[in-house]
Amino acid sequence: MQIGDLSAARLLVVGDVMLDRYWFGDVARISPEAPVPVVKVQRSEERPGGAANVARNVAALGAEVGLLSVVGDDEAGRSLQHLLEASGIDVSLHIDPAISTTVKLRVIGRQQQLLRIDFETSPSHEVLRAKLLEFESRLPACDAVILSDYGKGGLAHIGELIRLACDAGKKVLVDPKGDDFSKYAGATVVTPNRAELRAVVGRWHDEEELARKAEALRVSLGLQALLVTRSEEGMSLFHADGRLHEKAVAREVFDVSGAGDTVIATLAVMLAGGAAWAEAVHAANVAAGLVVGKLGTAVVGGAELDAALK
Repeated sequence: MQIGDLSAARLLVVGDVMLDRYWFGDVARISPEAPVPVVKVQRSEERPGGAANVARNVAALGAEVGLLSVVGDDEAGRSLQHLLEASGIDVSLHIDPAISTTVKLRVIGRQQQLLRIDFETSPSHEVLRAKLLEFESRLPACDAVILSDYGKGGLAHIGELIRLACDAGKKVLVDPKGDDFSKYAGATVVTPNRAELRAVVGRWHDEEELARKAEALRVSLGLQALLVTRSEEGMSLFHADGRLHEKAVAREVFDVSGAGDTVIATLAVMLAGGAAWAEAVHAANVAAGLVVGKLGTAVVGGAELDAALK
């Protein structure tokens, strides 16, 4: 299998963006003030995170992508703008002066994450309403929409976004958050991880019980499909024609942060490019296997995915 030329696929990503900051350093001693390691920082790095990382993954696969989100009027927001423009993304970041751009600061020592510090506030209603109007105007120019929910408040109108996109005949893919999936009703596919699904449907004891619960949720929400990412157990797709399971691609897991972004980006690009569910899920699974072998929020390029699929 090959993914082929995906440059004709056009995606629109909407959701919570953040700036991922990394401080890399050496750990040689324990602090005399508290039982914690002392990290001597040697270098720092910034990468787009959240919905911005989803958009970056779409662009890396060679598809056309637009990104719609909200940031604060601050240095982190401006940094995100520059990083995204450099990645070839058609970016529209609405500025809300009342908030700070979400920043996740990770301290890395000896290739291990030692600490994460989050800075975040929810955007205001007026800015979100303006974003909704722009979303509607951008719909005709895309094949599929990705709604990347990180629970930071940027998708307060998600029900309306799904309705508008469906009315326009677009595929809608949702990366969910929280224990109430009713707000995602009517989407094409929702992609919870194992823990997120468990929070909604409860525990399961075997594959049959999982299938029953997943199918009941899919039907109740009116979804075409439900894709459950299951870490070392691979991923399972539940849809009207039955279910299919992809085993995890065996490799050393270095960092799982951002793996869900890669999965939904690859799935969306493949579906927008005309792939069937089985092909799209297989490509997403292989891409996930590649990205967990990289440090931090990373991407998988089209050529890299093609080589792995061969």
